[in-house]
Amino acid sequence: MKSIRIMLSATALAAGAVLTAASITGVASAAEDTAATTTPPPGPGGWKHHGRHGWGLGHLYRQLGLTAQQKASIKTILTNAEPQLKSLHEQLRANQQKLWQTLPSASNYQTVVAEVAQANGALDAQLITQKATIGANIFNTVLTSAQQSQLIALEAKIQAAHAARAPQ
Repeated sequence: MKSIRIMLSATALAAGAVLTAASITGVASAAEDTAATTTPPPGPGGWKHHGRHGWGLGHLYRQLGLTAQQKASIKTILTNAEPQLKSLHEQLRANQQKLWQTLPSASNYQTVVAEVAQANGALDAQLITQKATIGANIFNTVLTSAQQSQLIALEAKIQAAHAARAPQ
């Protein structure tokens, strides 16, 4: 059953990569939001809650009161990183498609599972590293020390809320 564990791990890593990509997309929308201080209050017609994971990093960055120059810097960082991120996501998607197109009854199924798991593991490592580098770049070069502290506090608050909701 080891191969099933590998397949499940690869699938979980791929899902995590997709969710992380969605978070980075949220950062891009924050960079484009020029009216951060005039965001409407929550409720009907106000903020939209997209999916189960909330607003993502874009929502957090909007709370930091970024200047136009900071938003432009974030947008530049994300635009420069986009081709590599897109390439990694396309490779992950192609590997997943290869797995989906192979029937479990095929004689080479276990081989395909092992190949996809190994390839996706390496791709996920690259994706995690790239996204961490982007986040660190934004944190260290764009945000002021006060915004860094505020972001850390916001993230801690979110983690506490997640921990409170987690099954015991």
